Amino acid sequence: MGKGMMIGLLLCLICWSAKAQVEYAKYKDQKKPIDVRIKDLLDRMSLEEKIGQMVQIDRTVATVDIMKTYAIGSLLSGGGSTPLPNARAEDWVNMVNEYQKGSLSTRLGIPMIYGIDAVHGHNNVYNATIFPHNVGLGCTRDPELVKRIGAATALEIRATGIPYAFAPCIAVCRDPRWGRCYESYSEDHKIVQQMTEIIPGLQGDTPPNYRKGDPYVGGKTKVVACAKHFVGDGGTTNGVNEANTIIDQNGLFSIHMPAYIDSINKGVSTVMVSYSSWNGEKMHANRNLITNYLKNQLKFKGFVISDWEGIDRITTPAHANYTFSVQAGVLAGIDMVMVPLQHVEFINDLTALVKNNAIPMSRIDDAVMRILRVKFTMGLFENPLADLSLVDQLGSQEHRDLARESVRKSLVLLKNGKSGEKPMLPLPKTASKILVAGKHADNLGYQCGGWTINWQGFEGNNLTTGTTILSAIKTAVDPSTTVVYQENPDAEFMKSNNFSYAIVVVGEPPYAETAGDSQKLTIMDPGPNIIKNVCEAVKCVVVIVSGRPVVIEPYVPTVDALVAAWLPGSEGQGVTDVLFGDYGFTGKLSRTWFKTVDQLPMNFGDAHYDPLFPYGYGLTTRPLFQRYDTSGALQKAVCTCNTIFVFISFFLIGMAIM
Repeated sequence: MGKGMMIGLLLCLICWSAKAQVEYAKYKDQKKPIDVRIKDLLDRMSLEEKIGQMVQIDRTVATVDIMKTYAIGSLLSGGGSTPLPNARAEDWVNMVNEYQKGSLSTRLGIPMIYGIDAVHGHNNVYNATIFPHNVGLGCTRDPELVKRIGAATALEIRATGIPYAFAPCIAVCRDPRWGRCYESYSEDHKIVQQMTEIIPGLQGDTPPNYRKGDPYVGGKTKVVACAKHFVGDGGTTNGVNEANTIIDQNGLFSIHMPAYIDSINKGVSTVMVSYSSWNGEKMHANRNLITNYLKNQLKFKGFVISDWEGIDRITTPAHANYTFSVQAGVLAGIDMVMVPLQHVEFINDLTALVKNNAIPMSRIDDAVMRILRVKFTMGLFENPLADLSLVDQLGSQEHRDLARESVRKSLVLLKNGKSGEKPMLPLPKTASKILVAGKHADNLGYQCGGWTINWQGFEGNNLTTGTTILSAIKTAVDPSTTVVYQENPDAEFMKSNNFSYAIVVVGEPPYAETAGDSQKLTIMDPGPNIIKNVCEAVKCVVVIVSGRPVVIEPYVPTVDALVAAWLPGSEGQGVTDVLFGDYGFTGKLSRTWFKTVDQLPMNFGDAHYDPLFPYGYGLTTRPLFQRYDTSGALQKAVCTCNTIFVFISFFLIGMAIM
């Protein structure tokens, strides 16, 4: 062998050896322990790549080139941010994968994680199942049901190629004037704690002896969950969104903190920080609670994420001193920063702060290790690209049936019959002619509320699929029954018709966040007039569609039956299931129903507690007819309480005659 050939062979061996070393990296080896993979990858990363992992931007400003150039760690869809109108599951998968390919083409090939606000089902997506908002689910007192909702929601999110949900909201709403109160399960932290069972629904059950505080995601049918908003967001003065929660440490830790402890024990992967302040200190800058308590004391090992432009709002006005806000937020312990529209400024400022030693490298490494831990735990490195195997899960009949079950269990019966009269509910299906009134009766957008298709929700029936309450009524009654729908009947209309009874469906318009803050809490016009015109002329049941208790005391004497339907979502049949007696009413108020707004805030246990309907209140009925479940077993409870009463009365009369 010639000398030149030997040199060539040696060079080939050197190149092959170098290539082999590059190709084999511990972080790419799924057989290695996660801690080993994290350390190996972190050691390979430049400062720019580390900071890129800490950035989350909205898809509206993202491109494949941006994902690659800045090594962006995460993308999100804000409310209404979709690939195209009425996008199919396949459209979402293709969009997410396209961005992911940009991330995979970076030097280290670290996949990005895509997040979305799936707060009552996969609510941004056309044709998804829309479950009742949390305020209604709290009335079910059924954590197992909520866990099943979490599992169904996870499947629908994964159907669109997305692995991260900004849910659940575990706020304890202490004042219904807050525009996010419908995102809270209850004014009682114990109910909120029970409903953290949605987390193992979304993420999967942690294995036995799983290390406390570690994030957990159980495979490709589960998603990363996010407990929010840390902490005290439901306790602001007068219920003003993003404002100040004035409460002592004992109050904060006994009311607002317990659900976070439960969430961490159940393996929640991420925690989102609240816009609000605690005793004047912005939560996004609260190192004592984020780092010292959440991370160090509770041993939370997942990552902490800011809210949308959350660090901007550390200052007043927002973005007034952005460099200060970046420093304060990152030093407080925020690991991933939602800078949806202006990532370049954040990256430049954070880079300069680190290079000038204003933020230590150890803080950056801590943030990136936490982000990588979640990504490794969920299997994102092994399965970075989504496929189409779950597309049929979006809006599936099984999930719609679950949503329907959730609706009927969430409804609270507040009144059933005027004094001295027999109960009005359940309603007969064979009446000759019935009236349905109110704008909320035939309005899917109003029925679903905010955070549905768009951030603030929508009006009408054209932006997604579902069943309105009116459609459900028409299906539920006997074919011989005439159903007349008049949105806003006047007194003359009522006199000129002969109705057997009326169903009036009124309530609040859709809203989200600050747009929902209200100091009046009134039913939207012309709801009050509809109640007056209809219920003074014919026996009526009034169904309130709202995100919280609203002013109804003036109308209660007029109505024969009153139902709190909350924001039931896409499956209106759940309402008619109980109105017509196919199932009984079982829901119990998870919130105090006030008499007047002057009483607020008022929660059970308060010294001045004088509600219209107290926390825990809810009348019950029984199903009208025998029903068989899927196994053929006869279900319990075959008649209404009223029927039982009548039967016993006749029996006693008969005995007396004998």
